[in-house]
Amino acid sequence: MTPGELFDRHRVIAIDTNVLIYLFEGDGPLAAAAEAIIDGIDDGDVTGVLASIGLTEVLTRPAALGDAALFERYAEELQAIPGLRIVPIDTRTAIDAAWGRSGDRDLGDAVHIAAARHAGATCFITNDTRVRGRSGVEIILLSAIAA
Repeated sequence: MTPGELFDRHRVIAIDTNVLIYLFEGDGPLAAAAEAIIDGIDDGDVTGVLASIGLTEVLTRPAALGDAALFERYAEELQAIPGLRIVPIDTRTAIDAAWGRSGDRDLGDAVHIAAARHAGATCFITNDTRVRGRSGVEIILLSAIAA
């Protein structure tokens, strides 16, 4: 699937933390696909959604390294993407995430999917094959997107 085909099928897309990590730290086809998605969000081709927990996850590595400059750069760059909505975790999202976590789902993944649902996203872009969708949110692997 091309980014254009993705944007034609889904007007609001949620992105997983690993997409941003590929964007900031990767190279090769996955980094190129991540860049194409963020470019589409930046250009207004589609609206992007990131659960606020994703911001925390992206910033954890620079914080652990004690790299304040990298931490600030990542935080500023993410907040500066015009079409990217960073969605706070409210009570309704927390309750939905608890329901979505039933079984063996990871808490972070459940929060991402619940935030996506409440922000109106119809897909969640990730490269984690363990993530399972919920009603109304299709899981699309980053590796399936050809930049």
